[in-house]
Amino acid sequence: MSLASIGAADVADRPIGVFDSGIGGLSVLRALRAELPNERFVYFADTAHAPYGERDEAYVIARTRAAAADLVARHAVKAFVVACNTATAAAIHLLRAEHPGIALVGVEPALKPAIAASRTRHIAVLATRATLASAKFAALHAALAGQATFSLVPCDGLARAIEADDHAQVEALCARYVGDVRVFGNDDGQVDTLVLGCTHYPFAADALRRHTGASVRLIDTGVPVAQQTRRLLAGAGRLAERARDDEVGLTFESSGDLAALQSAARRWLAPSPVTDGLQAEA
Repeated sequence: MSLASIGAADVADRPIGVFDSGIGGLSVLRALRAELPNERFVYFADTAHAPYGERDEAYVIARTRAAAADLVARHAVKAFVVACNTATAAAIHLLRAEHPGIALVGVEPALKPAIAASRTRHIAVLATRATLASAKFAALHAALAGQATFSLVPCDGLARAIEADDHAQVEALCARYVGDVRVFGNDDGQVDTLVLGCTHYPFAADALRRHTGASVRLIDTGVPVAQQTRRLLAGAGRLAERARDDEVGLTFESSGDLAALQSAARRWLAPSPVTDGLQAEA
């Protein structure tokens, strides 16, 4: 039965599915919960197969499609947020074809808002190798290449270190990848804006700032993704009207260690240190 054939009130009471390869999508989930306080959420972390950024595209597509189909079948979600840049780049177009009655929102590196925010027009993009190699990102980059100079840095291992809560490794990798970029600062020719092109990276914001300097703007995608989700649900008349019960308003599922995911949620579901970010894949 399609959502179109069900009463709007019944659909509005259904949860929103949020999916990532691991804990990175928690940065999006906390923005969603702040923007949509009446909604229920099911968060699925595919931690047994993470990180996606070092997997081939066919593998990422298969895992993303399986996660979407499972959340639709078991939880009858009314919206599906792909809170993973790599999965969005690989599979969002397929999900739209397979689930036409569901509000679908993905994420992509925030190049357009970075241009709007940057005075020097020199911008660094930290992302997984898979995201930077995707056709979707290549098209976005090519369309904007004349408007700014982008330094693209594939950050192998950073998402994995964040998943493992390995502070020493996170610090070392942040120092390494920030060091791969030209000089940060606000003078002409310097990089004044850093795009966090993976939903894990906001959790390394403090470490990144130690190496970029406090004046450099960090841009992520949590808030605009939440705003886009609200717009789509409101337009379809599917916003929940009753305040959620926080005892049942949030469900966590994982293909790996559920306890580790729950521990990460307790650690990270708090106000974000990164407040900039203006780009969502609608």
